[in-house]
Amino acid sequence: MDAPVTTKHRFRGKYRLEVREDDHPPMHAHLAGADVDLVISLETLEITHGQAPRALLDEVLEWVYKHQAELIEEWKKWND
Repeated sequence: MDAPVTTKHRFRGKYRLEVREDDHPPMHAHLAGADVDLVISLETLEITHGQAPRALLDEVLEWVYKHQAELIEEWKKWND
């Protein structure tokens, strides 16, 4: 059974930025949907796993940068 997921934002109607409960360190979020499955470090904002088209990555990373503190708080809520 998969761990519970909190979708924090949707991009382009088909990609979900997720924070997952009982996930492994380091702090990260998942971008999932369509043909994309990647992991973004919430500390460094680097892609640590997976890939996506550059334009989508730019859009997602800009949003994550603006909401980084909120995402870290959410990750700690579910995983500390």
